[in-house]
Amino acid sequence: MSADTAQLSGLARRLVKDKLITLDDAQDAVVESKNEKEPLAQYLVKHNILAASVVANAASDEFGTPLLDLDAFAMEACPKDLVDRSLLTKHNALPLYQRGNRLFLAMADPTNIRGLDEIKFNTGMGTEAILVEADKLYLALERFIASIEEGLGDALGDMDDDFDGLILEDGHEGEHEEDEEEVDEAPIVRFINKVLLDAIKGGASDIHFEPYEKSYRIRFRTDGVLHEVTKPPTALATRMAARLKVMSQMDISERRIPQDGRIKMRISKTKAIDFRVNSLPTLFGEKIVLRILDPSSAQLGIDALGYEDFQKKLYMDALAQPQGMILVTGPTGSGKTVSLYTGLNILNTPERNISTAEDPVEINLEGINQVQVNNKVGLTFAESLRSFLRQDPDIVMVGEIRDLETAEIGIKAAQTGHLVLSTLHTNSAAETLTRLLNMGVPAFNVATTVSLIIAQRLGRRLCKECKEPTTLPDEVLEAEGFDKTDIPREEFELYKAVGCSKCANGYKGRVGIYETVRITPEISSLIMEGGNSLQIAKAAEEAGFINLRTAALRKVVTGITTLEEANRVTKD
Repeated sequence: MSADTAQLSGLARRLVKDKLITLDDAQDAVVESKNEKEPLAQYLVKHNILAASVVANAASDEFGTPLLDLDAFAMEACPKDLVDRSLLTKHNALPLYQRGNRLFLAMADPTNIRGLDEIKFNTGMGTEAILVEADKLYLALERFIASIEEGLGDALGDMDDDFDGLILEDGHEGEHEEDEEEVDEAPIVRFINKVLLDAIKGGASDIHFEPYEKSYRIRFRTDGVLHEVTKPPTALATRMAARLKVMSQMDISERRIPQDGRIKMRISKTKAIDFRVNSLPTLFGEKIVLRILDPSSAQLGIDALGYEDFQKKLYMDALAQPQGMILVTGPTGSGKTVSLYTGLNILNTPERNISTAEDPVEINLEGINQVQVNNKVGLTFAESLRSFLRQDPDIVMVGEIRDLETAEIGIKAAQTGHLVLSTLHTNSAAETLTRLLNMGVPAFNVATTVSLIIAQRLGRRLCKECKEPTTLPDEVLEAEGFDKTDIPREEFELYKAVGCSKCANGYKGRVGIYETVRITPEISSLIMEGGNSLQIAKAAEEAGFINLRTAALRKVVTGITTLEEANRVTKD
């Protein structure tokens, strides 16, 4: 053994001795793991220096500790009420089983004596470590902690009988109103907080709390697809609704009309998440939907959104113009807001005055004057725009063009030296132009003012860990339109979704699919001549702008998504 290796001890020395890691890397890892105050094994896996299985096998050999495959262990048998959950997460320890007065714990670092001692003190039992792979431990521990509170567990069991007395026989509510003290009962508070945190951790965009006659369910929309996560007792429906309404500053005594609210949840010292909340009276109670608004999504940068290089250039060129109108179109949930906010972030400099009218304001942006539209008091999109034009603006963003009045004021703003950004609910770039004409905007104004249209959808990304190559017959590829992708068939490989522990059914995250059309002189002439959407779409294709279907197929041939997903979000 060399003198340098002798300076190392335990796992680090074993890894160098077995030539699994270089001496320099081992020494660096030891120093950095100490700086980050985490076990060496955890550091190596976390920073992808070594695979978890390699580290675990080396640790087993070094310390003579048995290695257990957690995948083969029945997690249902784990004792749930022995150890404080904060200790389990602090020391990355999972209680496996109890033998007499001895507790056996799954750990990735069997030398964590401090953790074993703290758990021993907490439980009053002897503790013994059983070595497991770090990556499997993290997943198992997360599922274990989630299972403790799933469905509210025993903590809410004793509340059902109490609650039955609050429902009147005729099915109407109103005489027995909960006050804030009642809806703040600890089990309900813990459960709602856990649901919100689980949604954030799982990357959900929406949370649905849904009451029915004989059941109650909670669903998350993850990567654009809804899935059920839990079914709490139906007797708790009103209390959960009341808790959410208190959190979002709604009137908990009003259950007859829809209400809107907002929740701000701080999940760390540096990060907060906003929730846009809407309640809707249904036949069996109030359905409440929360839209998760993550401010970091507006800071992703244009490169992370999924634009093709030429589409990105078109958007950047349009943003660089001193005047004109940029329109982003697509259905609800297609990522229009993120596209607009990304553009605003690029434009947000001290030299520019930027004002936005939104309904509602989804993400707060420092340095931008954001106005919340309130139709009840007359603060409409059109009225906000009029006010903006008296406030020396450079750039104006209108959340949505819904009527002729808003469209006309936006057009005039774009004609008088301002850059205007807005959205419409249409299915393609060509339909956006005809929608403006059908609203009553003169063709000349549309042709000379609109500079760029971005029609978009969001498709699910393939999981990089488990995607597998697949093949399709040539006639199928031709029927699906792959010949329009400009990528020779022999140069691409198709993939299918499989599914693993790191993704949801083979998909992880989403990617934008875009049709980006600059208004060329030819398209302007068509608009002036009263051309329909089919003629405009053909002119855009002849000018080299790809449509949504072709853009989706490009994502397929580059291995970003599957043909099934492309078919789900785009149709010919």
